[in-house]
Amino acid sequence: MTIIDMLKQSGLLTLLGMGVVFSFIIIMILSMHALHAVLHALKLDVEEKKSAAASAAVQPSAPARDDAAIAAIAAALHK
Repeated sequence: MTIIDMLKQSGLLTLLGMGVVFSFIIIMILSMHALHAVLHALKLDVEEKKSAAASAAVQPSAPARDDAAIAAIAAALHK
């Protein structure tokens, strides 16, 4: 087998591999869109929006500070 034949074979295998990966990604995207359409048609995505709104209302606007952690950081920076 000459170097030209090996280069042709490696180019063909490269294109074949990229084609397989590209095809898989297209199939995955199409199946995700189909699943979204099915879930939307069955109204199964509405509860997620309600729970997200409820959890956003429960969370405080500013996170609570831990004084011990702040003191440790200040001591580390002081050294």
